[in-house]
Amino acid sequence: MRVLVAPDKFKGTLTAPEAARAISSGWRRGDPAAEVDEVPVADGGEGTLETLVEAMGGRTERVRVAGPLGDPVDAEFGLVQGEGLTAVVEMARASGLGLISEGRRDPMRATTVGTGELILAAGRHRPDRMIVCIGGSATNDGGAGMAQALGARLRDEAGRDLAPGGGALRRLVSIDTSQIAPEVRGIDIVVATDVENPLTGPHGASAVYGPQKGASPEQVSMLDEGLRHFAAVILRDLGLDVRNFPGAGAAGGLGAGLIAFLGARVRPGLEVVAQAVGLAERLQAADVVVTGEGRFDAQSERGKAPAGVLRMAREAGCRAVLIAGEVAGGVLPGADLVYSLAERAGSVEAAIGRAGPLLEEAAEAAARDTSMAT
Repeated sequence: MRVLVAPDKFKGTLTAPEAARAISSGWRRGDPAAEVDEVPVADGGEGTLETLVEAMGGRTERVRVAGPLGDPVDAEFGLVQGEGLTAVVEMARASGLGLISEGRRDPMRATTVGTGELILAAGRHRPDRMIVCIGGSATNDGGAGMAQALGARLRDEAGRDLAPGGGALRRLVSIDTSQIAPEVRGIDIVVATDVENPLTGPHGASAVYGPQKGASPEQVSMLDEGLRHFAAVILRDLGLDVRNFPGAGAAGGLGAGLIAFLGARVRPGLEVVAQAVGLAERLQAADVVVTGEGRFDAQSERGKAPAGVLRMAREAGCRAVLIAGEVAGGVLPGADLVYSLAERAGSVEAAIGRAGPLLEEAAEAAARDTSMAT
């Protein structure tokens, strides 16, 4: 039996490569004769850098950049040699919510400057292509800080450089991109994201994601107004209307900033990862695919990696197995076999404490159940 193991991360417990190794180990115990192919996946959010670099045999480099509130952080980017050089940047490494404590969250001040510095550091290697993974952000500045780090001039009424953070966007008067760093010009930039939110409005960056970044209802309104004003100045000064691009609202509007300042193309994260690792071709060679993540719920169907893998498996005619830390009630994953680590452990908390061994046990059971069904 040819088995393709393609999980996403189990957030807070296992990275996607670690999950893939655990599933493979368990499956081989249950079916020693199986041919197992590991290809961890991701959807553009946190963990995508590690998944892509490992799957594609690349390397990482580390640089010191500004964190979301200006504190210095050491962040990695990836370099992968294939048909040309591909750089991989994960914005959460520089501007992520996980970099600041809950009590310090402040989307009015949080900035994507560090993400811009990370893009610039990757650009100095002269890649042919750059994948910018956006998700898990602490920011709501529309990518303004990123643009400033790359040399764009965003000025207020007094002609001064705009202050950091989404709260300052309402004071933006003009944009000048003539001094954008040459290191990032001419690169084919692809944005990988797992959301399709527009920049503004009830489904936009501020309304949907602002509260989890610490924004009060009043601040959500101000941040949305700021992004709307930012988009208007971009349209006037750069000639691009970024308001309704699907994914423009990802990562606090960073999607819009990457489109406006770097000519980036926004694509679904799994689609980007799947193409990079040859997932469709590997599915064609498989009899069974095993995927999983920490929690499979209704949100999983909206751009998350495991749901996409299950969909691709159906199209390829593969049997499909889902192993998740927890499967929300009422959700129908569309897999032939479904295993919940929480059910096996007795609770979500117990499953978190033993995620690796439980994943191996579930994969071993899945291998035996699959063999009996064939």
